[in-house]
Amino acid sequence: MITRIFRVKVPKALHAEFEQQFLTISVLSVQSQNGCVSVSVGKPTIWQPEEYVMITEWLSVEALEQFAGKEWNQAVIPSGMEKYVLECWTHHYENLDS
Repeated sequence: MITRIFRVKVPKALHAEFEQQFLTISVLSVQSQNGCVSVSVGKPTIWQPEEYVMITEWLSVEALEQFAGKEWNQAVIPSGMEKYVLECWTHHYENLDS
């Protein structure tokens, strides 16, 4: 299994609009992918006041490649969501228990 952590910095003025779109457009586009086991999202805290996170688990690298392409270490931003992104990062980890 592969854990994918997508972090995105969003301007505070756009948080309410972004949250609605993030929970529908972004989460649904990931959940519908073959090989996606789980999706969890988080919103800003006082330590990261502009940063959101999506943590996904994937059955295999192949499943992740089907979703994100050969360069699966790069972020996948659904059409229309790019206007919210100030900065973003994508991290991957092989699960120890797989």
